Amino acid sequence: MDKYQCVCGYIYDPAVGDPDSGIAPGTPFEEIPDSWTCPVCGVSKDMFEKM
Repeated sequence: MDKYQCVCGYIYDPAVGDPDSGIAPGTPFEEIPDSWTCPVCGVSKDMFEKM
């Protein structure tokens, strides 16, 4: 599974997920709801780039 980086530098790692936002470990970036935002800076999912 690919990692994705936010414009602020936060890296979404599917192996870790984002448990504080209800995203379980093992969740691919593509399966995160479009309403999810970066837990660091709050930008939308479309501001992330595949690493």
